[in-house]
Amino acid sequence: MGIGHRGTVLALLVGAAALLLAGCNSVQPASPSGGREKLDPAFDSPEAQQVAEEALGKNTEILARGDLARSGTEQLLVVNRAGGKTSATGSMSEIQSAILITRAAIIENSNGKWSEVLLCDEHLKNPKGYLGGSSAARETGWRLEYTKDPNQGLEMKFTPMNAGADEAAGKTVFVRWNAEAKRYQSLDPSHERYLTEAATLETPESILR
Repeated sequence: MGIGHRGTVLALLVGAAALLLAGCNSVQPASPSGGREKLDPAFDSPEAQQVAEEALGKNTEILARGDLARSGTEQLLVVNRAGGKTSATGSMSEIQSAILITRAAIIENSNGKWSEVLLCDEHLKNPKGYLGGSSAARETGWRLEYTKDPNQGLEMKFTPMNAGADEAAGKTVFVRWNAEAKRYQSLDPSHERYLTEAATLETPESILR
């Protein structure tokens, strides 16, 4: 075999090996997220954790971080867990595992200043008031599911933790960013209209009166 022929064969072998390595490196094994999605390397940065703890206390976990509302502003979805995760229906690439929480909040960074734009504790509310469709009952915990639509951003589904299977649908509140109102609001059953906030929530006693 001539020197030129051997050189050609060697070059082909080197090229094939390079293609094989490139193909292997392009496929990265998926790692479990533990019920949250890391949107950037600074997901668990000291600043973000400090902001989260200032909002909900020491036992606060960041579930999502980034442009959650597709509004061009950084936001954090933070929670206090009440228990373990349960399975959610649908593809895990689109729907995060449902978790039991006592409180949740979305905190927004506007020009370097962090502020709370949504709070879920005994009730669901934003800076304008209680979310439309919310129950007047005081809830001790919630079942939270959230999806991330590439166009409409984060959508959250809040169901009272103690709601039975037959009443869960009627008590579930869907929440998403309203780009026109520039705040998180609840949605009507058709998911086509945002509900306005209430300044106060009527209790059963006040209704009877």
